[in-house]
Amino acid sequence: MREIFLREEDGKQVYIEVDLNAYGYSNKYGWLLSVFVKFDALDESAEGFEEFLEAKESLIIALEHEEKAKYVGSRVIDGWSELYFYAQGSKGLDAVVRDILKPANYIYESNVVRDAKWDFHYRNLAPKELELCHIESEKIIFLLSQEGDDLSIPREVEHYISFTMPTQKNKFLNSLVLEGFTVKDEISSEEFEHGVALVKTHAVTSEEVKKVVNELFEAIKKEQGYYEGWSTLLIEDENS
Repeated sequence: MREIFLREEDGKQVYIEVDLNAYGYSNKYGWLLSVFVKFDALDESAEGFEEFLEAKESLIIALEHEEKAKYVGSRVIDGWSELYFYAQGSKGLDAVVRDILKPANYIYESNVVRDAKWDFHYRNLAPKELELCHIESEKIIFLLSQEGDDLSIPREVEHYISFTMPTQKNKFLNSLVLEGFTVKDEISSEEFEHGVALVKTHAVTSEEVKKVVNELFEAIKKEQGYYEGWSTLLIEDENS
């Protein structure tokens, strides 16, 4: 399952695509293959964009043939598209890359190193906890927009949090000073034994949701809590 998110590194935006199921086969593939292609995959209007996507998928198919390697993700930064694979061995990988990319006249580099612990994947591809929250937010925002929702209209949004111990939850509630948030319910269930539903009125654009979630996430982590997502009602665009 491929997911896409943005990360800031040294003041630069890095566009990351990652297979969230990759760790399921980490014990079988211990060699990291890196392929850097001189092509800005962020610019969908760029000449050759579709051709690049075809070349990328052809490379993935060729390397995954007979389970030689697994595609685990990519990074786009500074006009380069970085593709990453984990392989069972190091032999023959560069030849596969050459056969796909050289005929298309791409400027590229490739390298294979041992990475049995998947350190590179953990540091540079795998989303952190807050990034996973934003990935899930974008899925909700996409579904709302598909239904014709005017995302800029403020509405009540419920945010769900949970704690492993009741004392953590009580400390969080007693110190809650976040502007605009009110407690709707305390939730007790098999999934969220010590949960809380908070409500805040705000728009559900990507920018606004990210701002709200960042603020709430920081407060939750002071009491070792977990952000469990949000929900809201659909507001149809009057012009649709």
